Amino acid sequence: MEGIVTLNQREQVRLRVLNEVEKGVIGGRQAAQLMGMSLRQVRRLLAAYRAEGAAGLAHGNRGRKPPNAISESVKRAVVELGTSRYAGFNQRHFQEMLARQEGISISRCSVRNILLGSGIRSPRKRRPPEHRSRRERYAQEGMLLQIDASPHDWLQGRGSAMSLLGAIDDATGKVAHALFREQEDSTGYLMLMREVVTRYGIPLAVYHDRHSIFEVAPDMRPSVAEQLEGKPPLTQFGRLMEELGIESIAALSPQAKGRIERLWGTFQDRLVSELRLAQVATIEEANRFLPDFLDRHNAQFTLPALVAGSAYRQVTSGFTPEAVFCFKHRCTAGLDNVVQFRGHRLQVLPSMERFSYARCRVEVHEALGGSLRVYYQGQYLDTCPAPAEATLARKSAAEPQPKPIRQTFSTPIRTSQGELAPTRPTSDHPWRRRLLPVRS
Repeated sequence: MEGIVTLNQREQVRLRVLNEVEKGVIGGRQAAQLMGMSLRQVRRLLAAYRAEGAAGLAHGNRGRKPPNAISESVKRAVVELGTSRYAGFNQRHFQEMLARQEGISISRCSVRNILLGSGIRSPRKRRPPEHRSRRERYAQEGMLLQIDASPHDWLQGRGSAMSLLGAIDDATGKVAHALFREQEDSTGYLMLMREVVTRYGIPLAVYHDRHSIFEVAPDMRPSVAEQLEGKPPLTQFGRLMEELGIESIAALSPQAKGRIERLWGTFQDRLVSELRLAQVATIEEANRFLPDFLDRHNAQFTLPALVAGSAYRQVTSGFTPEAVFCFKHRCTAGLDNVVQFRGHRLQVLPSMERFSYARCRVEVHEALGGSLRVYYQGQYLDTCPAPAEATLARKSAAEPQPKPIRQTFSTPIRTSQGELAPTRPTSDHPWRRRLLPVRS
């Protein structure tokens, strides 16, 4: 009894053509042209057809297990790791971690097929596509940086909530720098820009949202000094951009800065999973973990720019980051040359240029670490803590002081061996009082 032969659509077409050849309707060259093969292949197929019939047209490897097929043990290991240690990783990230951490080198499609075969779908959910026109990238690295912050449960409940501040190059997609902060603040952005300028140079432009850190509220009136100078009011970040000569561009929608918005989507997937894998539980540990993660991310996702080279402007030889990356506040020195700033009283000392700075408009630089420095027309002034005013001294003296606790024993003394030495009672101790005789 002959078995059942199953032919696919291409093999069925070949069967019809070979039947026409056998009938003498067409020749070998016409058959080769119809089947898209050489005359030699037609003769080989015709010989197999005459010897085995339709079964000779079926591929010889049909029904056999491929020699490069993934073994069942590897499939079980992938499913076990995907549901335990790497649970929550997306399929591409999971495939990379299998190759780097577990020594299992298989393709992403194979990982996807294995997981889907076990009923495990990708945890990443994609929104339905919308029609948008994508903006062309800038031509050279350093022309435009997109900066933003992403508040997220980065530690998944293992620690306090944090915000990730980052800067991504528009031309290459390279993450120039990123750092964790307790919340999005001006100090974090100054630290971010300081690291970028120190490592790469000064970018030509920065793209950001309309947060109050970057732009002054429209209803805020400029100060008298700003009105006299004819300058619009600036935030501390805006002042930094003006001093460095960086163009500050505000985006009108989140989609306009889609480069960094997509980066947050990637980080909230990949970075969260790797922080959990490394058991990171504090903001300090997270900031120590970031550099290695960013190096691996940039090595994998950075694209070459259309124009080679760098558009970053290098700083001058006399550039001092401490005098630029700080908070600057204008104050007026008093008649006693004392500058008052947020509860601090700084006594300005005389210099070689001026003996007194009374009534002078000075600039107080508050460093990122909290230290204060006073400048006058760009020149650093020596200062020291000023004594408190008389009113403050009288107020401090008028406050009731806690009464000292009266001790009846002298302070115990320890010997060189660490043992307690015998102590003598004080002169007013009850033991030293002369007891009166009791009358009967």
